[in-house]
Amino acid sequence: MPANPFDLSGKIALVTGAYRGLGFAIAQGLARAGATVVLNGRRPDELAAAAKTLTDAGHRATTSVFDVTDGAAVRSALGAIIALHGQLDILVNNAGIQRRNRLVDFTQQDWDDIIATNLTAPFLVSQAALPGMIARRSGKIIHIASLMSELARPTVVPYTAAKGGVRQLTRGMAVELAPHNIQVNAIAPGYFATEMNRALIDNAEFNAWVCKRTPAGRWGQPEEIAGLAVFLASAAADYMTGQMLVMDGGMSVAL
Repeated sequence: MPANPFDLSGKIALVTGAYRGLGFAIAQGLARAGATVVLNGRRPDELAAAAKTLTDAGHRATTSVFDVTDGAAVRSALGAIIALHGQLDILVNNAGIQRRNRLVDFTQQDWDDIIATNLTAPFLVSQAALPGMIARRSGKIIHIASLMSELARPTVVPYTAAKGGVRQLTRGMAVELAPHNIQVNAIAPGYFATEMNRALIDNAEFNAWVCKRTPAGRWGQPEEIAGLAVFLASAAADYMTGQMLVMDGGMSVAL
């Protein structure tokens, strides 16, 4: 065990969906811990601005623009990342989308899009990252699950199904990859104040419900997730795999 097991110096990390919200907060946390971070998304300008924020602070950051639901694009991009940096040590599958509707009104297209981004994409990106990790017998994969991996509420059934799948994807990958010294874990955020949740935050009734239902009495702030991601990406978590760690201000354990 290194003197500082949380030190990520010399590590290369890819974070998908990283130009804002939880993805950027995680990328920033990994960078502060010493990693070179590759920020992924589909918006070049926003990605460039996010990377500049990190490099202006003295960190190492680059960008990779690709659609995580496009298998060919994923394989091409991962190949380019590994060619540039020599390896990929840490993968954070954060990219996700949310659409809300009554179950009877959900279109198949919306279902397909939600499953593709939230469940199929982590499979595709992980699969592209694995050959190098297996060859080096070293790697950390972190999926972003959700409180909806455990609980449920109306209007988000496809998202709940996808995030439930992420929990089992984490377990299945962990069991298969443990012999290769690759650890696979998930973070399940509760209600965080991100742009994806803007409509809920701005809904006075829902905002009041979240604050009352959460023992901490508030929404999580994106930067609060960074430390957990650093832990799971570090040598401190070398004997932890297949776990889903819930960060929700106590909501999931309260009546």
